[in-house]
Formats: sequence, C-alpha cells, structure tokens
Amino acid sequence: MSRPVFAAVAADARPADSEAWAALKQAATHLQGLQNKNGSVDPEHHGQAAELIGTIAAAVTALAPAFPHDAEYLRLVVEDFERWAAAGLEKEPDFLDSLMAFAPQRDRVNGLAHLVVFPMYTQNGSTSRLVEAVLIEVIWPEFVAELEAGEYSNGLFVPIRFLDFTPGYDTNSAVLFPETVAVRETPAFTWGAIFADREAARFRKVLGAAADITSLQLPAEAAELLHDQKLAEETFIMWDLIHDRTHMRGDLPFDPFMIKQRMPYFLYSLEELRCDLTAFREAVKIQRNEEAPEETRRHARLVQYAVIFDRIFRFAITGSRVRNYDGLGGQLLFAWMHQNHVLHWTDGKLSIDWEETADVVVRLGAEIEELYWRSIDRPKTAHWLAAYDLVAGTLTPNPASVWAEGPKALPLDGPPRGLTDQVLDDEFPLSMFYEALSKKMAPVIESTAGITGHRTGGTPE
Repeated sequence: MSRPVFAAVAADARPADSEAWAALKQAATHLQGLQNKNGSVDPEHHGQAAELIGTIAAAVTALAPAFPHDAEYLRLVVEDFERWAAAGLEKEPDFLDSLMAFAPQRDRVNGLAHLVVFPMYTQNGSTSRLVEAVLIEVIWPEFVAELEAGEYSNGLFVPIRFLDFTPGYDTNSAVLFPETVAVRETPAFTWGAIFADREAARFRKVLGAAADITSLQLPAEAAELLHDQKLAEETFIMWDLIHDRTHMRGDLPFDPFMIKQRMPYFLYSLEELRCDLTAFREAVKIQRNEEAPEETRRHARLVQYAVIFDRIFRFAITGSRVRNYDGLGGQLLFAWMHQNHVLHWTDGKLSIDWEETADVVVRLGAEIEELYWRSIDRPKTAHWLAAYDLVAGTLTPNPASVWAEGPKALPLDGPPRGLTDQVLDDEFPLSMFYEALSKKMAPVIESTAGITGHRTGGTPE
C-alpha cells in the first residue's frame, strides 16, 4: 500500500484548512464509490481501494497532532484501515478496536474538536456502511454542564457541531452514533452525539417559512430563535439532554422499544413523543422555579417553543408516509393542542394561546405515561391496542384501517406480528390542514438537507 506524505497539522491549526484534510475527504469520497452496501470492496477494485486507504491513513497520521486528546484512537484507526486492506477488502471492515478507543463523552469541553473516520452508515443519510470522515467540535455551554451535573445527568450525551464532512453527512443526518460503525461484534455503547448546529439551522429555516405561510405571530422570545443560531443551538442541546436520558427512565413497558424488533410503528411514535414531552414538562418546571438561574430559565422557555414548533411544523410533514413515526407524533401534538382549544386555525391564520399551552401539552405527556404505567399489568397485544386507542382518540384513522374496526376485526389468535401486518403504512393520514401546508412547505424542508450552522442546504453561505 503506497502512502503519500502530508505536512503534520499543529495543535493550534485549523484542520479543515489543511492539505491532509482535503486529501482525506477526497480519498474517502472516492472510496465510497468502490464499496458495497456492507462496506466491502470487490476484487476488481482492490488496487484502487488500497491506494485510497493509503492516502486516508497518511492523512489521519498527519492530522493526529491537532487532536492530542484522540491520539490512541487515531493510531488505532490507521491500524484498522491497514488490517482491513491486508486481510482482503472483500471482507466487511472491522473497526471495533478504534471505536472502543474513541470516547468523546470523557472530554465534554466547549470547542474541543475531533476527527472521526469510520466505515459507517449515517442515519437519514446513507444506509450503507461506507467510509465517512467528519470534523466536529463539542458544544458544551456552562448552563448545560450545570444541568447535567445536577438533576439531568446523562453521561452518554455529546452535543456537537459540524466543521466539515464527507457526502454521507451532506444529507438530513444529524447524529453520530457508535452503533452505525462496522465492527466484528457489538460492544457496550458509551456515547451518542447529536449535531445541534444542524438541528438549530434546520429548525430556524422551517419555522420562519411556516410562520409566514400560516400568518402565525411568534412570541418575542421565540422570534429570537429565528435570528440567533447560537441561542437555537443551546436550546436544542437542553432539549436533547433531557430527551436522550428519558429513553432509559420512567415506568417503561417491559420492552421499552430500544432493541431491534418488529412492532406497530405508532408505538415508536409514542416513545419519541414521550421523551420530547418529558423535556417539555421539565422545561416548564425549570421555567417556573424562581430559584433557577435566569439563563437556564430563559432556555427552558425556549425549549418549550422549540418542541412545539419543530414537532408540528417539521416532524409532521417530513419524510414519506410509510410508517413515519416521527411524523405521526407531530400530527398528534398538533391535533391535541387544537382539540384542547389552545391552537386555532381561524380566518386562514394560525394562533396559539401560550398562557394555557404548557398545561395542555403536559397533559398529553401524562396520558402517555399513564399508558406506560398500566402496561406492566397488560399482555403485549392489549398494550398495543391501548396505545392505538390513545392515538385514535385524537387522530382519525385511515378509513381502510382494520385496526380502527377494533379487536374483533384483528387476528388476536395468532402471533403478534399478525397485528403488525395489519397496520397500514399510513394508518393516520394527514389532515386537510397538513395536506395544504405540506404542499407549501415541502420545498423548504427539502432544502435543509446538508444544512449546518455555517451552510444553507449544503451550500456555503
């Protein structure tokens, strides 16, 4: 394997501007075109792939001095690349050794940068395990550090922003998870990173368009989110901190949906919505605590706006209508607020009664938590039916739905997957309001692919 030589990048330099990073990014991108879905490379491409891997290894070595805190990880990632090439690239890559050495959760320091290079898929991006390279930096505001050190501990959570990336991240993907990396065996995962800058930039663009289209008058604080990327990033970090830890806490069903399985997609909708509404409820609690620091209380108010607006304007109409569990959660929140008379569509304009909204939204979270609490006393199918009833009590099911006909129409005498098979791809279709809104918002939502705090739709500002 030939290896070019690049100038070492100093610790105080900007890695994204270096020759080594440019070469690494180009080589990884070219290598992706030679890889199969599982990350392997067919024999006829071995020679070219080996040359590209040599370039990647040399570039990582040159970049390593800029990341002294990741020295062992970067040494091992070069070894993993070399071992993969030596063993025959027709085999699936195995980067377990380097993955186990990468531990960004240990140094959550604001502005600390990392170089991440793995064969991996990117959620909401590529479903193939291709070699991706991404430069990131940690975002860790002081008020978030204080929250995490107190009541909202979450040692796995790492909020980050993009510095640069390969094509797998020039998409809608906003997470960096170790579960996505190609490895020989599944380890215990100790961190999960979320790109707060992409979440914030996407939110700002979508909310601005939706407010214009619906003639919604934003409260002054909510309007600040449209004009301040940093403020929006910090708001999403607070939301994500509480959301992420909620998956592991509370009166969960026996199976809290966190393992691979086949089940009705509306259960995933309720789990994700439960976590968001927990973050909402805790934000209300913090906002109303006069002893909490004012900066924290301010962000708590902003989290409430972010949860509602992201859910009802982006989640509800993003993606296909095939078992779209996040979309369903957004629809449910909108309809719940409307039917509880805090959200109004009158005279062609949308309005929200903010003084009453918090208590109404918290009640929806309480309904889901009651469902979870009762689940321990119910058989699985009964829990599924109760979950369906909760959603169908607010949203209108598809007229063709077998589930909507009730238990007597469902195959309850067979395995649970028979019930799952009867759930329609679009079990709860969009309302007339959302059908109209979607036509106007679709181009805006599509334009946010690849967006970051410094880019609009993948194009540098």
